[in-house]
Amino acid sequence: MKFAVEGCCHGELDKIYETIEYIEKRDDIKIDLLICCGDFQAVRNRSDLRCMAVPPKFQKLNTFYKYYSGEKKAPILTLFIGGNHEASNYLGELPYGGWVAPNIYYMGYAGVVRFGGLRIAGITGIFKGHDYLKGHFEKPPYGEDTKRSVYHVRNLEVFRLKQLTEDIDICISHDWPRGIYNHGNTAQLLRNKPFFREEVETNKLGSWPAQELMDKLQPTYWFSAHLHVKFAAVVQYENEESDQGQKTTKFLALDKCLPRRKFLQVIDFKETENTRLELEYDKEWLAVLQNTNHLLNTTRVTQYMPGPGCGGRHNFTPSEAELRRVDQALGGNYAVPKNFQQTVPPHSIANPDAQKSVAPVCMVNPQTVVLCQKLGLDDPHSLLMGQSMTSPIYYPFPMESPNADESNVTAGEPSDDTYASFNPDEITVDLEDDSSSSSGSPKLSHHSAPGGDMPQQIGLHDEQDTSGILSTELSDGEENASDSCCKPLAASSELRQGSNGDSRMREVEKDSDTNTSEVCLLAGSSTHTSVEILDHEHLEEKGTPVIPAASPKRDSEYVKVEGRQVKKFRRRNAAIYQAQSEDSS
Repeated sequence: MKFAVEGCCHGELDKIYETIEYIEKRDDIKIDLLICCGDFQAVRNRSDLRCMAVPPKFQKLNTFYKYYSGEKKAPILTLFIGGNHEASNYLGELPYGGWVAPNIYYMGYAGVVRFGGLRIAGITGIFKGHDYLKGHFEKPPYGEDTKRSVYHVRNLEVFRLKQLTEDIDICISHDWPRGIYNHGNTAQLLRNKPFFREEVETNKLGSWPAQELMDKLQPTYWFSAHLHVKFAAVVQYENEESDQGQKTTKFLALDKCLPRRKFLQVIDFKETENTRLELEYDKEWLAVLQNTNHLLNTTRVTQYMPGPGCGGRHNFTPSEAELRRVDQALGGNYAVPKNFQQTVPPHSIANPDAQKSVAPVCMVNPQTVVLCQKLGLDDPHSLLMGQSMTSPIYYPFPMESPNADESNVTAGEPSDDTYASFNPDEITVDLEDDSSSSSGSPKLSHHSAPGGDMPQQIGLHDEQDTSGILSTELSDGEENASDSCCKPLAASSELRQGSNGDSRMREVEKDSDTNTSEVCLLAGSSTHTSVEILDHEHLEEKGTPVIPAASPKRDSEYVKVEGRQVKKFRRRNAAIYQAQSEDSS
């Protein structure tokens, strides 16, 4: 069985599916599953755009609405988690997962499913410290603060995933596990993204809850996106052995779907006999949901998860009796029902502005109702609506909110105040100008080191496959993938950064079940790209220092962020915010 992994989708489903179709025809293979690692942007109409935390220039419908409306159908089963650029009102309807369109399945705030012998876990969102202990209190229509807090990871989902004991084949997160850069080619990462240097050196880059989950679950593969760069690593666990020897996790982060970017990877998985290529619920995960349903919090109040000494149960790993309870609830049928149903009208080409002025409303999805009734779970949206609304909880096609004038989101165009919510813990490197060329500087968070102008185009020899797991890698061109040609690049060695800071060479052991060739499609190219085999002599990164660019001239101004005085520096295309106290102004 072959499955494809994609980085940040950003609503470019047509391009992604076209690229997969090209690979299948070129290599005469069949790809059975597509996994997307966040920023999926399941935007159904223009009203959904008002729930995305992005500047106006990035608020685009793209192509998902065609799959939602039925104009197109996904040619391959697609699984995805949410990132930090999502139509959060739609994903909030499916907290435990569900179909957002035929053949396109969202994994919920956190989830575990099975497909073709693979056990796949995922967690939606990115980490931000001051929201981590809160409940899921956000509901549409969102304000400028809740539009951002809604996609922040909560401790409940992390706690639930930690209860799992059965082996995980694949785990998906949007942001990277903290410290993963210490297990791969750190020097190359910093050459591609030099403004990561300060956070890498202080071990602050990435998510510590994701790091804890990796250490606890120890999956075979871990895939991420968010930072818009390809990076591979291998994590070896001390004193942990499996039937195949020392236990390892093969990590891969991918870029977003743009020309000349490394955004897609195809991987072989050795399936067992009589494997069903059908999406199924995971019994242990459903039992965990049942066991922890009482921990669901829909308020802003801080809530800690149970632990030793709490005076009650703190280990919610299911017992045999609790697993049998799930069997009875589902009647032994774990196939995910194909019960997709539209809950709002899709975008219409004939009347493109029909939903533009419609205020988003809090809704409950029929799929969530069915699952919650079977398992006895609470739905966050239902609880939130029960606290403040007496109208029916399900609206097939909602009209404009009667209280739109009183809501915290005004009708009309979304606000362009990108920094209305100041996030000290959040990495905001993914607001690059996609409409420009592949060179440019992203906007940085306040604690990222300035790097000047950084080239974003990655050469064919710039990065090695350090995991030994990668099969086929493609960068989308501006034209159809079939208009470009390429030759494979075989990686035979790797440079790995040791825990003590030294760089050392070691041979990559090629797995007989894995094709380790990788290719790169060049946009607009109609000739073969000459690529040579990489060996030790071609690893130029060994010992190469990264020289930071000189700081450019800067001007500053003061702006208000959440009532605080903030000094805003402008560095070419990058913006670094330095908080100042009211007294210092």
